[in-house]
Amino acid sequence: MAAITAALIKQVREDTGAGMMDVKKALTEAEGDVARAKEIIRAKGIQAAGKREGRKAQEGTIASGVVESAEGQTGYAVEINSETDFVAKTPKFVEFADSVLADAEKANAGSVDELLAAPSAEGTVKEAVEEAAALFGEHVKVGQFAKIAGPHVEIYAHKKSAEMPPSIVAMIATDEAGAAVAHEAALQISAMGAKWLTREDVPADVVESERRVATEKSLAEGKPEKIVPKIVEGRLNAFFKEVVLLEQPFVKDPSKTVGKLFDEVGGKAFGFARVEVGKGDED
Repeated sequence: MAAITAALIKQVREDTGAGMMDVKKALTEAEGDVARAKEIIRAKGIQAAGKREGRKAQEGTIASGVVESAEGQTGYAVEINSETDFVAKTPKFVEFADSVLADAEKANAGSVDELLAAPSAEGTVKEAVEEAAALFGEHVKVGQFAKIAGPHVEIYAHKKSAEMPPSIVAMIATDEAGAAVAHEAALQISAMGAKWLTREDVPADVVESERRVATEKSLAEGKPEKIVPKIVEGRLNAFFKEVVLLEQPFVKDPSKTVGKLFDEVGGKAFGFARVEVGKGDED
């Protein structure tokens, strides 16, 4: 029996597109005979991962967690996509998403690329995802990835229905005083979808674009030119109230902003993230 080496596995994987575990099983059954292993893969109808990759995977779940350290807390959120919600809600799929989260935490990953290259149980996370695609019979991929850090990190995971896993995860990093209202802020992020923490965080080109649109709209409405600048500033302020977290009206008490919520406890927010299944870049 020929030794089943990593090089042998790689060769069969490249030739068939099958996952690592399927290739290992086929080579073991074929006692190391590459040609026979390929026949076994074909006979069992094991679908090549490459063929699945052409299919959309925009269902799924989000695994999230907080890691403690001497410097404070770090929050991670990892979106794992499948093609159908039927697969997404299975315990095995949720368990797989949790394992990818654990790999992200162990590797201190800071991006999707770093996560995919991180070590997993056997090989890398990228290889584990390929194995998952073979296991679930669907295109499986890592979608969005978020990481924030601070003295305190609060996470809120929202389920659209009781039988489904989390489809929205909101995370916010605060100081110790801000932790008192961090949960309320996380609920706000989940529900209202802010894009930036402060108006200073809004990119200059976005602000300029909004200013142009507001100006053109005001002129098209026949507003006197001398008052157009004032109207534009009002519309810009309305835009900031919609997309800037600390300027949004607090959903539970619209008479005050989220910023005021933090002021009341003498706390500060340093950053936040919101991940929603299917809302990242398309395949």
